[in-house]
Amino acid sequence: MTEPATTRRHEHLDSILAELTALEDPRVRAANEARGDDHGVNLGALRVLAKRLRTQHDLALALWATGDTAARLLALLTCRPKTFAPEQLDAMLREARAPKVQDWLVNHVVKKSSHAEGLRQAWLTDTDPVVAGAGWSLTADRVVKDPDGLDLDSLLDAIEAGMGHAPDRLQWPMNTCLAQIGISDPDHRERAIAIGERLRVLEDYPTPRGCTSPYAPAWIAEMVRRQNAE
Repeated sequence: MTEPATTRRHEHLDSILAELTALEDPRVRAANEARGDDHGVNLGALRVLAKRLRTQHDLALALWATGDTAARLLALLTCRPKTFAPEQLDAMLREARAPKVQDWLVNHVVKKSSHAEGLRQAWLTDTDPVVAGAGWSLTADRVVKDPDGLDLDSLLDAIEAGMGHAPDRLQWPMNTCLAQIGISDPDHRERAIAIGERLRVLEDYPTPRGCTSPYAPAWIAEMVRRQNAE
C-alpha cells in the first residue's frame, strides 16, 4: 500500500534535518553565536544543499516550523516567495529572532514578493527595532532601484532624528539608507554627508584593507568616485 504523502514528507524532513546536523561545525557555531546567530552550519554548504533540493515549498514550510535556525535559513532558500500572504511574512519576521534569518527573510523572500512595498510602509515606523530595521532595509533597496515617489527629505529627517541613538539592528539599515540616498541622488548628497558627519555613526568601525567603510560620508565618497571613474 502506498504511504500517505504527509508521511513521506515527514520522512523527507527528517532526512534533511539529519543532513543539517551532520553539517554542524562547533567553530562555525562559536563564530555565529558571537553575532547572535544560534547555528553552526557553514552558509556555503547550506546553499549547496538548497541548490540540490531546489524549490520545495511544502518542505520549506516544514523546515520553518521546526524553529531551528539552520532549518529556517534552508527554508528561505527553498520556498516560493510569491506564495506568502503579507500577514505570513509579518509573522515570520516577528518570530525569527536570529539576525541571519531576519536578513535572509527580507532579502530572499520579502523583496521578491508583491507585498514588499506595503510591508515597507507598515514596518518603517514599527516600535520593534528589528521590524523597523526591515522597513529601512526595504527603503534603502527602493532608493537604489525605484526612488520615484519616495520623500527623500522626510527620510533624511527621520534618519537625522533617530539614527544616532537607535539600536544596532535598526541603526545599520538606517545608515545604509542614508548612504544610498547620498550615492544615488546628487540633489540630496550634501545633506546626507552632513548628517553622517554630525552623527558619526560607524565612523570607527573596523574595515579591512580594500573594503569600503560603512561610515556614510566615506561610503558615499567612495561610491561616487567609482561612478565618476566609469
